[in-house]
Amino acid sequence: METKKYTSYAEIDRDLEILKLEREIQYKKVQLSVEKIKDDFSPSNSVSFAGKLFKNTFSGTLGTVLRIAIPYLINWLINRKRGD
Repeated sequence: METKKYTSYAEIDRDLEILKLEREIQYKKVQLSVEKIKDDFSPSNSVSFAGKLFKNTFSGTLGTVLRIAIPYLINWLINRKRGD
């Protein structure tokens, strides 16, 4: 990067003000990103996501097969004989 040559203090002050504003903008962007991440991982969004995932999994043909197979699988796990 090339070194900038200033001819007055006004130019330096202007560039410093621009840099200060750019820094504040970047800081606000980081704050907004952190808030968005917090919102994405909040319990209400997690429950909503789990509900959508459950609904999508148990709809259609796959859902029908799973609704039939899961009770049989649970029964088999409960009633199987333990190895002696």
